[in-house]
Amino acid sequence: MSSAVAAQPAVSRSNGPLRGRVRVPGDKSISHRSLLLGLLAVGETRIEGLLEGDDVLATGRACAALGATVERLGAGRWRVQGVGVGGLKSPDAPLDFGNAGTGSRLMMGVVGGHPIQATFDGDASLRSRPMRRILDPLALMGATVVSAAEGGRLPLTLKGPETALPLTYETPVPSAQVKSAVLLAGLNALGETVVIEREATRDHTERMLKAFGAEVTVEPHGAHGRLVRLVGQPELKPAHVVVPADPSSAAFPLVAALIAPGSEVTLEGVMTNPLRTGLVATLIEMGADIELTNLREEGGEEVADLVARASPLKGVDVPAARAPTMIDEYPVLAVAAAFAQGETRMRGLHELTVKESDRLAAVHAGLIACGVEARIEGEDLIVVGQGRAPGGGEAVKTHLDHRIAMSFLVLGFAADAPVAIDDAAMIATSFPAFVDLMRGLGADISLEAGA
Repeated sequence: MSSAVAAQPAVSRSNGPLRGRVRVPGDKSISHRSLLLGLLAVGETRIEGLLEGDDVLATGRACAALGATVERLGAGRWRVQGVGVGGLKSPDAPLDFGNAGTGSRLMMGVVGGHPIQATFDGDASLRSRPMRRILDPLALMGATVVSAAEGGRLPLTLKGPETALPLTYETPVPSAQVKSAVLLAGLNALGETVVIEREATRDHTERMLKAFGAEVTVEPHGAHGRLVRLVGQPELKPAHVVVPADPSSAAFPLVAALIAPGSEVTLEGVMTNPLRTGLVATLIEMGADIELTNLREEGGEEVADLVARASPLKGVDVPAARAPTMIDEYPVLAVAAAFAQGETRMRGLHELTVKESDRLAAVHAGLIACGVEARIEGEDLIVVGQGRAPGGGEAVKTHLDHRIAMSFLVLGFAADAPVAIDDAAMIATSFPAFVDLMRGLGADISLEAGA
């Protein structure tokens, strides 16, 4: 299991306007997938702009353990010498994914389609997260759970079949991780694997599979869904992947610029894939002054520079159907809602309860601690803003969750009083340069010595 990291309390304070032009780290979803598909391709894949956070580095180590050569060439530049679909070896030791839910679940799909065996483990947060939604379809494809902690949790040992069975699978909940795991397992199956989604989720796996030479088709299904078909046992070709800036990381300086009076921040090269722009759409509905400029394509994904200016915000009703396009951004959206005038209702947030923490409960508790009126009704989070800065105040418990930590530090940039969080150490899992980047824009963050 991952060794414990000493907690690092932090405090953020209002420090005037935020100004500047920055590029946030590479997208975490693309970074994970570029390593995994590099492993499954025959030959050398080059990656630029890889997110070098703890989560992605854990995926890189796992790819090496399964037979790939994974080498860092410079800042954000990596090469992966892959072994091809069907060419993986069983690792000699457990695969330690730390806090990486995406990396571990996608790698289960890879292992679950190959005749190898691997043990998956991680830190206390990852060990608490449910894996059954991934394991159930893999079992239908022939994979076997040799051992697992209670409830199908880590640590668990997964054994793939001699020949994976093609599958037609309708995902029970909107989840790009479930869809991706099934498609990755289907790469080594004879025949066609089909995934049906009632609500379309982020489509990075489908896009990247095509870029690596797989035969993938996508068609509409129902009112909001998609049907994805994959032909198994392709010979994937190596690719040159340019990782765009992560919209989930851009969310923090974006919201900070909107709530800190007098601010104007430009975020360069942010992915604007339509299945990832729910937060921007919601903030614009709230009255945010956000301008998308220099629209272009990088690495097969649509990107733009986002210019965000301090804005008076108003409460809105966020439909549940939007959740798949912004599932990781709800904590920082709740912070924006705390500064808005009126009630913001975020509907259908069950998926937040099975993230790195129970984010629904953690966000609610953090808002209350900072003097914000908020309540949970069923699967909805309601935040009642007063159209002015909330008080700030007592220490917020992050529950080992990087997005909770960053969201409440953002709240502190414009609150009447400093906001303290109990631990900022885990921010390194997705955004190692967060503190330095925000300080560069003018933010005041103090880090205390590890506890």
